[in-house]
Amino acid sequence: MISIARNNLSCLFSNPNSYLCNPNVLSFHFFSAARAKRFIIPSPEIYDVLVHNHQFSPELAAHASSRLPKFRSPERADSILSFLKENSFTTTQLEKLVIHNPRILGFTIEGFKSRLKVFQDLGLSSEEIAKIISSNQGILHSCMASKVIPSLSMLKALLGSNDEVARLLKKCAWFLTHDLEKTLMPNVEILKSCSIPIERILHFLYTNPRCFLVKPDIMRKSVDGAIKFEVPQTSTAFIYAVAALSHTSEGMWEVKLETLRDLGFSDDDIFTMFRKQPNVFSASTKTMKNKIELLLATGKYNIANIVSNSTALGRSIEKRLQPRLQILGLMESRNLIQQWPSLSRVASFTDDRFFERFIRPYYDKIGEENITKIFGGRQKKIDL
Repeated sequence: MISIARNNLSCLFSNPNSYLCNPNVLSFHFFSAARAKRFIIPSPEIYDVLVHNHQFSPELAAHASSRLPKFRSPERADSILSFLKENSFTTTQLEKLVIHNPRILGFTIEGFKSRLKVFQDLGLSSEEIAKIISSNQGILHSCMASKVIPSLSMLKALLGSNDEVARLLKKCAWFLTHDLEKTLMPNVEILKSCSIPIERILHFLYTNPRCFLVKPDIMRKSVDGAIKFEVPQTSTAFIYAVAALSHTSEGMWEVKLETLRDLGFSDDDIFTMFRKQPNVFSASTKTMKNKIELLLATGKYNIANIVSNSTALGRSIEKRLQPRLQILGLMESRNLIQQWPSLSRVASFTDDRFFERFIRPYYDKIGEENITKIFGGRQKKIDL
């Protein structure tokens, strides 16, 4: 049954601009390109404005100013950056905008004001607007009349209010630079055709927004895959199964399956876990493998336990699994417990409940120093 979905999945849409979120990658990519074009001479005037007036790094400033051979107005650049700073853009955000396309240094303040007003009318704060625009620099270069405003209108028609549109954009600004008529709207219709209530679809839109920006054929294949895995369409798990499949290319899906098989899971085990907790399959193969190996290494939990309590694979190693397993191992070594709690309890109990149930009775014998060492500043202060 596992193999039925292997040939039906294609790659999730790729984001060609995702490297813009990483300053180190930014530097490597653009500065390597700059070195390859040594004939382009940086504008010393623009460089001076960027570095001394607005605290850009010298490397970013040199590269940005070298990409403006026809624009030599330091006054305009200074006024634009000052205006954006007055509207809550940080230096880091400004660097992202300028390195993405230095032409914004030639924009007029009036042009910027008209763009910002569109977002202000949604009720967004200046800080929120700065975050949205800097997370998707293409917004500044998209036509407001033919792209941004129609997208906002479609979102409002779907979500019902400006407040809800603003809420979505704070989650994912890419809705303003994608063709929603070719992505979002048909994907919503595909899910509706599965008898999924619109309320659940909209909730899913807020929690997994980029899933709705894939091509409809990917969404359709993901829906078909979830159906073939026999995930009930009336369940919440169905929509998370669609998300997991749409975020995983066919090749990576096969790698994930082979990794689980190598760890000792049968195809029926994998099938069962996917039906129960498809969202855990959204994690990377490495992350899943690390969690499984951590649990198996205790000698207290086996494959069957993990299959029965696959929610454990959705928990954080650093914040939940590792410290709890470590404290239980310490307690066992001191003969404070004879039997470890079930994996369900270890994975699902809140911090408060876990401390009250398993640590409080032995607090003095474990020692506050050990608890602090294992849990850091997250340990519960217990009054004895």
